[in-house]
Amino acid sequence: MSENHEHFMALALEQARAEARRGGRPVCALIVRNGKIVGQGLNSVIADINPNAHAEINAIRNACAKLDTPDFHAVSLSGSTLYTTLEPCPMCFSTTILAAKIKRVVLGARHARVGRKDLGDYSVESFLAFIKHNDVEIVTGVREAECEELRLEWLQSLSDEQVRLELLRSRASHDQGGENTR
Repeated sequence: MSENHEHFMALALEQARAEARRGGRPVCALIVRNGKIVGQGLNSVIADINPNAHAEINAIRNACAKLDTPDFHAVSLSGSTLYTTLEPCPMCFSTTILAAKIKRVVLGARHARVGRKDLGDYSVESFLAFIKHNDVEIVTGVREAECEELRLEWLQSLSDEQVRLELLRSRASHDQGGENTR
């Protein structure tokens, strides 16, 4: 079944915008299988005080719970597509997306284009090449400008203290220093 990438990314953007209005990080991920959303997640790192509570991981957890796939070795979301408003980080890709056997990822904003410096030259394509995986389809350019604009607007809306904390988080994760991303 041909999935409507524009439609599902629009739904993810809608949820990410709502999260931004609530004061959270505007990142949403959806798991779609056979044209139906089977999992969804928002970035809840701050709210949950959990560094791995990224939107992609939360969406995969949600899908596995709904589909009743509790055994890690039996977890398979093959045949599913992951839609995410922000490019998945290396943690999400290596430990969760690949483990869940998701073979198509539709991504919105790129880290490099929204000022995230702590990941260096990272892209999902460079990561997949590095680990020699060529079995995951990456779809880009779907509502990319809207996803980038949402992320940049969110960064602009942060107080100086919030920017300082975001920069400290970035520095701690990569120890590269940081620049004001606003």
